Amino acid sequence: MKAVVSVLVLAMAAGNAMAQDAKKAGKKDMTFFVTSVGKGDGANYGGLEGADAHCNTLAKQAGSKHDNWKAYLSKSPSPGAAGTDGVNARERIGKGPWYNAKGEMIAKNVADLHSDKNKLTKQTALSEKGEPTKGRGDTPNEHDILTGSDPQGQYSTAGGDTTCGNWTKNGEGSAIVGHSDRTGLNESWSSKAWNSSHGSRGCSQEQLKSSGGAGLLYCFVPN
Repeated sequence: MKAVVSVLVLAMAAGNAMAQDAKKAGKKDMTFFVTSVGKGDGANYGGLEGADAHCNTLAKQAGSKHDNWKAYLSKSPSPGAAGTDGVNARERIGKGPWYNAKGEMIAKNVADLHSDKNKLTKQTALSEKGEPTKGRGDTPNEHDILTGSDPQGQYSTAGGDTTCGNWTKNGEGSAIVGHSDRTGLNESWSSKAWNSSHGSRGCSQEQLKSSGGAGLLYCFVPN
């Protein structure tokens, strides 16, 4: 009898181990995160390249095997360029799908990401460490994520500064931000917009902080 029980226990243990291995094997690699910290210089990242480098540095520290991370940021056209050198955030991040640090799918493709089909919430918009970003109701609120983009992930044509000088300013100016927790002052669409909620009060670290930000970024692997 004891021998039978021992065999059953061993079989159950082996089964559990196989189940755990299968679970690990099925977990998707992280290809999306919200930066746990900003660069510390407001919205000044030294342009798109500097923002990409920040994403890659944090990803590497978290153990990511990818080295081609891109910040979800748009770049406004230069004066007189007639839009020819503008950059749309949606065109920097690949085709999808993208997964957070827990292996949860954020969006299947670019179209879903920019629609009600995306899965971004406070619970899924995780940092590279797998931690939620502080949102409305937390201290401090850091849900304002820099994007410089309209709801479709394109650079804004509304006029004025919407990218803090294409991510080179840390003083006067403004940048479009989105709410990572999809929550704001009311139930309007802009309050719930992950990528295009409102303009920042300025470009400095303190000005970003004053309206619920910390100079954080969305980072994607272009797959």
